[in-house]
Amino acid sequence: MKISNKYQFFTLLLAGLFWGCETDDVQKLENRNWTLTWSDEFEGEKDQAPDPTKWTYDLGTGQNGWGNNEYQTYTQRPENVGLDGDGYLVITALNQPFGGANFSSARIKTQGLFTQKYGRFEARIKSPYGPGIWPAFWMLGENINEVSWPQCGEIDIMELRGQAPSTMYGTLHGPGYSGGNAVSKNYSLTNARFDNDFYLYAVEWDENKIDFFVNNYLYGRITKEDVPGEWVYDQPFYMILNVAVGGNFVGFPTSQTPFPQQMVIDFVRVYQKSN
Repeated sequence: MKISNKYQFFTLLLAGLFWGCETDDVQKLENRNWTLTWSDEFEGEKDQAPDPTKWTYDLGTGQNGWGNNEYQTYTQRPENVGLDGDGYLVITALNQPFGGANFSSARIKTQGLFTQKYGRFEARIKSPYGPGIWPAFWMLGENINEVSWPQCGEIDIMELRGQAPSTMYGTLHGPGYSGGNAVSKNYSLTNARFDNDFYLYAVEWDENKIDFFVNNYLYGRITKEDVPGEWVYDQPFYMILNVAVGGNFVGFPTSQTPFPQQMVIDFVRVYQKSN
């Protein structure tokens, strides 16, 4: 059984405050008062599906491997996604043929159920690892079905290459700056790996900028002036959690890639600034 989420958040907040006591001006943040607007603590029975009032699914192999040449099919089977009975959500990538692909995994989203414009979006996650493994916590603009990607905008709160589990990325994709031309920040651990423990990943987003955090340490900021195209982050976005197998960002799994691979999520929480 996991310890109290309130205790965990307070502990991480203190760790972030001490860890983030840098001389760099970017760490001198204004005081923010947040009001919780949405959360999922993943409490429930073992093998229970994610709360259907909060999450839905992307299924199948997608067009061109979800636009990234990914190798898995996404399912909603309990083998690929479900609660563990101890307060965690687990997304599992398997090296087993299913649905026309050699691998299976899961991709869940709040599309059609919850979106928000601006605020703080966070999740506490233990990542998978290995060549060709691509975990991510990210967001897309709610108008994606009308304008398509990348015009809708994409905010990658956390993604990493499984073959380099000490470095994670926070990225913006938009019109004129997507794919290999996206605007990105990254953060690397020293003598540690993101797959060996839980880390709190977050963005704080307003009309002029998006700040990227690990354990409440601000490691990157992207402003309107930093993007070479239109700033499309002025509408509500929905959240996504997934583990891809293969793709343009990570390459193909190798004989050194162990399976199954699991991304374990403690909680997802969303806040708005209080008046």
